[in-house]
Amino acid sequence: MVYARLILMRLFKAVIVLFLIVIFNFLLIQLAPGDPAAILAGQAGAADQEFLNQLRERFGLDQPMYVQLWRYVSGIAMLDFGYSYRLGVPVFDLIMDRLPATLLLTGTAFVLSLVLGIVAGSMAAARVKKPSGSLIMALALVFYATPLFWVALMSVVVFSVYLGWLPAYGLYTVGADYTGFALALDIAKHLVLPATTLALFFMAIYTRMTRTSMLDAAQQDYVKTARAKGLKPSIIQRRHVLRNALLPIITLAGLQAGQMVGGAILTETVFAWPGIGRLMFEALEQRDYNLLLGIFFFSAALVIVFNIITDLVYSLADPRIKKGAS
Repeated sequence: MVYARLILMRLFKAVIVLFLIVIFNFLLIQLAPGDPAAILAGQAGAADQEFLNQLRERFGLDQPMYVQLWRYVSGIAMLDFGYSYRLGVPVFDLIMDRLPATLLLTGTAFVLSLVLGIVAGSMAAARVKKPSGSLIMALALVFYATPLFWVALMSVVVFSVYLGWLPAYGLYTVGADYTGFALALDIAKHLVLPATTLALFFMAIYTRMTRTSMLDAAQQDYVKTARAKGLKPSIIQRRHVLRNALLPIITLAGLQAGQMVGGAILTETVFAWPGIGRLMFEALEQRDYNLLLGIFFFSAALVIVFNIITDLVYSLADPRIKKGAS
């Protein structure tokens, strides 16, 4: 009952936030430079005023802003995001076609960064006065400070061009016609470089956060009591220090999970990964505003979903959250 009430409260707030985001994104797009009709006319090889007027009328661009806003908001309520100006295909279909690839990339990168970050941070905290602990933190700082696009390009040069171990781009090998396990293995090979590249930056954040949280938890009274009882250091580190240090990491992970969707834009562009990040880049180049608004909506919805999941996980890890909701 308590968790049901917590979920309902979060969903109610999520609907309000999503509604405000929809309005803000629409108004922001309207302020962006460029005329979609002029770009479409240029692609069609005609740019006379009559043709421009026909395009604006066809896509509703000749209507006042408040009329366009009402049509857009009412359409979203019916899960109608309009048509792509450039492709003439429903925006919803385009996004649904690309969304699984983005979720596969960001989900893999999220799990990889979280697991490796916690492990590396725990090792650094246990070796705080040893050279190995300093080395771990130095590597984390390097990964945090190195630009994502540079890591992506260098990984392609080293592991694809020079060594030839992994494919450099795409979701799967075009023309190979793999099926079943062979297809899954082929996708996994293509996933290694983009997922690792995206995970390195966030892994560095989790490493630093885990180390800091564990060093802080190690100074608490319950840890001193466990040491006084004669418990093994490994048990104290795992059951008492790490368990309580995970609370701020859960909060950070929930925020970072949503940011990964935005961070995937650069990664998908470099590795030609067919996700919504690359689709967003293409839509921005072509001033495809309907498609951009649809991607913004789904990106915001994913962030909100991740935040709700984080709240639920946090309430399971810290009973005080559940009591506060009741």
